[in-house]
Amino acid sequence: MQGFISVPFKISDANYGLAPVEGMAKFSAAGIVLEFEAKILGLMKTGVKEVRIPTAEIIDVKLKSGAFNTKIEKIFGSKIEIRLNNFATLSEVPNKDGKITLKILRADRDLAERALAMLDGNKSNPSLLENESPVPLIYEDDTKELGS
Repeated sequence: MQGFISVPFKISDANYGLAPVEGMAKFSAAGIVLEFEAKILGLMKTGVKEVRIPTAEIIDVKLKSGAFNTKIEKIFGSKIEIRLNNFATLSEVPNKDGKITLKILRADRDLAERALAMLDGNKSNPSLLENESPVPLIYEDDTKELGS
């Protein structure tokens, strides 16, 4: 079983529209991994870049379909807006006004909804994340309480 859901995306307003970005967002219990590549003036590719966003750095993730989020607007596509609490990570991805905005095709909207539901469910249910230890297992013996 796969531990993530991949959603293809575009960022068209990156670098004032001169270098549109295409990529894949992978949502999992550990967070989001963005793999993307920009095409400068539609000619030169910058190379694939990967940015990992752990759940601890995510303020919120929203799926939107226009200004009023109506059924008619959903026909034309949707977008995922990601806000982070870490500026260093935010600066690695094309962003605007402190938000990473991923444009999603209409055909991928259901996939995006499932990905966000999985991410939200994992953040609200800490038992799903209990296997993720902030302390590497190498140091397990050093972290035992004194007197044990």
